[in-house]
Amino acid sequence: MTSKLMSADEAARLVAGGSTVSVCGISGGITPDKVMKALGRRYAETGEPGDLKMVLPVAVGDGYDILGLEHLAVDGMIREIIAGSFTIARSSEKPPKIYEMIINNKVRAYNIPIGTLMQLHREIAAGRPGMITEVGLGTFLDPRQEGGRMNAVTTEDLVQVITLNGKEYLFYPAFPVDVAIVRGTTADEDGNVTMEHEFTLSAVLAMAMAAHNCGGHVIAQVKRVVPRESLHPQMVRIPGIFVDAVVIDENQMLTTGIRDDPAASGEARMPWNSIVMTPPAGIRRAMINRILLEFKPGDVINLGFGITSSIPQVVLEEGILDQLVFTTEHGCIGGYPYDGIQFGGAVNPQALIDAPSQFDFLDGGGPDLICLSFAEMDREGNVNVTRLQQMPHVLAGAGGFSNIVQNAKRIIFCGTMTAGGVQYDITEKRLKLVRAGKFKKIVNAVQQVTFNGPLARQKGQQVLYVTDLCVFELTARGLLLTEIAPGLDLEKDILPHVEFGVTVATELKTTNPIIYRHKLGLMGQPPWKEIDDAGN
Repeated sequence: MTSKLMSADEAARLVAGGSTVSVCGISGGITPDKVMKALGRRYAETGEPGDLKMVLPVAVGDGYDILGLEHLAVDGMIREIIAGSFTIARSSEKPPKIYEMIINNKVRAYNIPIGTLMQLHREIAAGRPGMITEVGLGTFLDPRQEGGRMNAVTTEDLVQVITLNGKEYLFYPAFPVDVAIVRGTTADEDGNVTMEHEFTLSAVLAMAMAAHNCGGHVIAQVKRVVPRESLHPQMVRIPGIFVDAVVIDENQMLTTGIRDDPAASGEARMPWNSIVMTPPAGIRRAMINRILLEFKPGDVINLGFGITSSIPQVVLEEGILDQLVFTTEHGCIGGYPYDGIQFGGAVNPQALIDAPSQFDFLDGGGPDLICLSFAEMDREGNVNVTRLQQMPHVLAGAGGFSNIVQNAKRIIFCGTMTAGGVQYDITEKRLKLVRAGKFKKIVNAVQQVTFNGPLARQKGQQVLYVTDLCVFELTARGLLLTEIAPGLDLEKDILPHVEFGVTVATELKTTNPIIYRHKLGLMGQPPWKEIDDAGN
């Protein structure tokens, strides 16, 4: 291989100053970190390439071992960033450098949904004018609110409202892509790239094709190189005709803390009883148990980041994993999804499809049920997941949240009513609130709208809000308090922690106390046995 195999430093020289650079990553997963590090090193040594426009459908780097974008987060190197999500903060004392640049107005920044950015690359590749979608209407993405702008220096509207056949949509315009930096497992001498050791196919093909069709460069980081014509054509995910440079990093990790996992990439299957996990306990377990009472055998359930990403741990312990199908936005269908910082992949998936196609499934309301976390909710049923009172420095972004909820049939949001020092006393029959947290999360108006409650009511979406103390439901008249945890008093334990006058159901239910058991006991063949109000 003489023309495409390059060192990371040589590949970095393909990026010119002022370029629009698309990079594919999922935090620590599929991040081309060696190339990103070389780009940062080149700028530190030469001042080039500067003034870049970075496009990151998903966070590139994890903030721990795989730095990704952090290699480039220096003054002058980036002029603008468009991202679905950003590097996760290590701690409140040491936020990522890109957070500081955004907060201090040193870079223009937009937060655009992961799925929409991925699908937009397909539009760019096809030479179409942009992406038309309902995703983001009535939220912070809508230019009538914030248009996805993240700071004061970002003033231009990137998103437009258009009307087609009397119906409103958001239009995300296309732009030329000068460079795409992607990652795979194996490349042959012609630059064909496979992904057999990756847990996701992500949007690597769409991004590579977009850059190539715009007359730009495609840099592929891989683990190894093999002779030409030795790769099975059905394994090739990025054809070599799109690839200009291949960089080898034999030490690239699957994702944060994991070198290889054949059960995540589909090379091998792991026995379910060999999975090492620590299922959630306490109030976190109780909230997940309450969510499980809404599941039906055969449900296809899409999970989001946060507390709901721990649901598979409980489901596996209950012995009902084979009766449900979990999906995640990055293309996994079935299996046991990773949680925490490794969120995005799954052990023993049934199928791995490319992420833009998975977002087609989500945008169209394909799953039976959506389970997501919330940071705040308000009297209208609006949800905020992007701005945290207790951690104002966190700018992780909304990720795929807006895509996932836009047309979902049924949604369960989960979170605590307060944050910052909340304490409980839990037995198998009741809950006692010992001390509420410092910050209220059920507020008059959320700081930023990432889910629009009134629009959801108009569309007839079924929405449940499961909290640590009670359960709310979104009705035609607005938010309704329908359940209260056993052992709690409405006037003393619930109402003081809500910033508005709550509408309470005429027949306020007591949540089934079975949720405070360690296990619900749902194991068995469908249909699951009925559980009475006494938890039997």
